[in-house]
Amino acid sequence: MLTTSPHRFLRALLRQPVDRTPIWIMRQAGRYLPEYRAVREQAGDFLTLCKTPELACEVTLQPLRRFKLDAAIVFSDILTIPDAMGLGLHFVEGEGPQFERPVQTRKAIAALKIPDPHQELRYVCEAVALCRRKLNNQVPLIGFAGSPWTLACYMVEGKSSREFRTIKTWLYQDPEAVHQLLNRLTEATILYLNAQIAAGAQAIMLFDTWGGLLTPHTYQTFSLAYMQRILDGLTLSTAQTKVPTILFTKGGGGWLENIAQSGCDAVGIDWTIDLGQARQRIGHQVSLQGNMDPAVLYGSATEIRQEVATLLNAYGSGTGHIFNLGHGVTQYTDPEKVQVLVDAVQELSLPFHAMCND
Repeated sequence: MLTTSPHRFLRALLRQPVDRTPIWIMRQAGRYLPEYRAVREQAGDFLTLCKTPELACEVTLQPLRRFKLDAAIVFSDILTIPDAMGLGLHFVEGEGPQFERPVQTRKAIAALKIPDPHQELRYVCEAVALCRRKLNNQVPLIGFAGSPWTLACYMVEGKSSREFRTIKTWLYQDPEAVHQLLNRLTEATILYLNAQIAAGAQAIMLFDTWGGLLTPHTYQTFSLAYMQRILDGLTLSTAQTKVPTILFTKGGGGWLENIAQSGCDAVGIDWTIDLGQARQRIGHQVSLQGNMDPAVLYGSATEIRQEVATLLNAYGSGTGHIFNLGHGVTQYTDPEKVQVLVDAVQELSLPFHAMCND
């Protein structure tokens, strides 16, 4: 028999009663925080920061010291798996991630080795375990990975792109090759996320950053189907406690019903869909995470509080909502505005849960 978690974030993911709407923020450990920038400078470069468990743990905990957030997310990157496959990942200032050896032939796919999460990706597991110890069960810890389709976009293109023309051309000219790549990435991701769960991750999130590039049919075939396989392959209960899963497809508002049927516990949504409409469509099947536009944090405190109130009203009463941004907080955000957001959610969400806790 699975036990009820003491953490409102985990309870909300499982649609259990909570006293208020929980909140965490995508990219909550990041460049908008001066203390993060100091540790980043100490590390020397982004990948060294990711691959040093003590430093990764430190930046994971930094936002928790500032804000009364309801979850931590281990500091890492979605490209750890392709990096461990030996593609020569590096980050170019102002341009983002790039690979020295893009995967653009069937021969290159066949040469990819599945990383051992306890060897090539051991640093992530060590960071997860260290974070769990340091958090001392004050808030739960989220582990994560990029979706196979999103990883493939970067691996084939060699870098970020507006159109990802190379992989989309390949998708239509040689779909079987793309499936071979996605199969390999799916196998690697199952191993990777199960290792994070074994190390102590209490919830799992799949970031499908580029799923919105696809048509409804190709999304189902080349993205969602592989995420479903990952969810099916995870060990999602440990010590009699369920490990909930969140699936986030940026630009996936048109496919909410399909995503909700994937086996996930929560669907993350961006700001391009109305939260109330999303709840009407799928909110009784799964929980919803989101979905404030990160740009709202450039506004005044009054405007931020108004937007929080609008979103809470759109979702309505009851559990099953995790307040978050519709994408990651930007480096240009004033931390004081994040404090306004957190305070507003904690204060304004209380009436929406009063009847659940009478």
